[in-house]
Amino acid sequence: QVQLVESGGGLVQPGGSLKLSCASSGRDFIIYAMGWFRQAPGKEREFVAGCSRSGGTTDYSEAVKGRFTISKDNAKNIGYLQMNLLKPEDTAVYYCGARYSADAYAFTDEEDYEYWGPGIQVTVSS
Repeated sequence: QVQLVESGGGLVQPGGSLKLSCASSGRDFIIYAMGWFRQAPGKEREFVAGCSRSGGTTDYSEAVKGRFTISKDNAKNIGYLQMNLLKPEDTAVYYCGARYSADAYAFTDEEDYEYWGPGIQVTVSS
C-alpha cells in the first residue's frame, strides 16, 4: 500500500512559479510510475504530466507543455511538479498519482493510476 501526500501549493501571481511535491510513504518508489492531474471548479479531473518509474520518460498535456516539468527522486521517495509561467487557468486542485510499473512508460489516463494523494490547491491570481 502506498500513501501519497502533496505539498507546495498556494497562491501565486500570473507568471510566477510553484514547485509541488508528492511524498510517498512506501519504500521502493522506483517501481512506481507517477502522474499529476488537476481539477478546476466545475470541470473534470484532467491529466497534467506523467513520468515513468525511472523518471526517464515524461509526457505532458498540451496546456502545460514547455511550462511544467515532472520529476522523481527515487532515493527520497518524492515526486515533483515544477510549474513556471503560471496562468490563471492553471488554478485547480492538483493531485499526484502512482501505479506499479515494470517498464519505461508514462501513463496519461486517470484510470491507470492505483494510488492518489488528497490533493492540494493552486491558485493563480493577481
